[in-house]
Amino acid sequence: MERSYKFMVKHVQLWMVAFHGTSPHWSHCLYLTALAAIYAKKVVVGLMKYKPDIIISVHPLMQHIPLWVLKWQSLQQRVPFVTVNADLNTCNPTWFHNGVTRCYCPSEKVAKRALLEGLGHSQIHVFGLPSRPSFCHAVLVKEDLREELEMDPHLPAVLLMGGGEGMGPVKKTAKALDEALYDRELNKIIGQIVIICGHNHTLRSSLQKIKWKVPSQIRGIENEMEKWIGACDCITTKAGPSTIAEASIRGLPMILNDFTPGQEVENVSYVVDNGAGVFSKDPKKTSNFMACWFNSSKEELRKFSQNALKLSPTQCRV
Repeated sequence: MERSYKFMVKHVQLWMVAFHGTSPHWSHCLYLTALAAIYAKKVVVGLMKYKPDIIISVHPLMQHIPLWVLKWQSLQQRVPFVTVNADLNTCNPTWFHNGVTRCYCPSEKVAKRALLEGLGHSQIHVFGLPSRPSFCHAVLVKEDLREELEMDPHLPAVLLMGGGEGMGPVKKTAKALDEALYDRELNKIIGQIVIICGHNHTLRSSLQKIKWKVPSQIRGIENEMEKWIGACDCITTKAGPSTIAEASIRGLPMILNDFTPGQEVENVSYVVDNGAGVFSKDPKKTSNFMACWFNSSKEELRKFSQNALKLSPTQCRV
């Protein structure tokens, strides 16, 4: 499934067909029945081997098949089954099955969708998106984080990300930021850049060859993203739900520059309509936003930051 998904999102039209093609109830039931013919026996083996006390699903295709297996094995009343929905707004109906014990939703909009798909009020809980516990701990002082991460302690910083696969216009945006954050008239640097390339080694290697005008850090996969997010003042990224949730916990204004068609489409409006950021696919426009926020529009940056914090789960606000 993971390999298929990565292939399809790189060929957007394929993913759109898959996402929207499985949206009608009859279609996704037919699709999941076909999958069950392949995977049901493996699920049975897993149940018999591990004898779980509870099953938690975090994948849109992993409700129906395990629940069918539990029913076949007469275990549906003994083993609670919980779904944790990971899509903020737009979501495929395969996330929902009225046989679940609980369905945890990240937003009211997803909860309403669950009701429309036949779940009862007692099954649905709006709980925000799960975030790593480190994001809910006390925030270290920004200047201390910058010193630890070998950043300039005095310059405002932008975090540039392209998800785990380093997708989207990362290189073009990085080069535009490098130009915009250097004031030629005053011969002055007004900001610094941190670029997270994820698993995209080609992107990282390419960026490391650039002669930067402003302080820049080029990183790969990071296990302590809470530190990098905490050390920066704003973020530009694709509209992935986890990144949006983590940025909001730390109150980072967001410039969304891309999205995966289907499940991420309405994540853009979620951020923009709540005043937590803006959307722009144009690297030059993105870099101009940053330059203004770091120079003449600091009050606007502060307002975006306050609105971003309001989107974070209550239990993670510190």
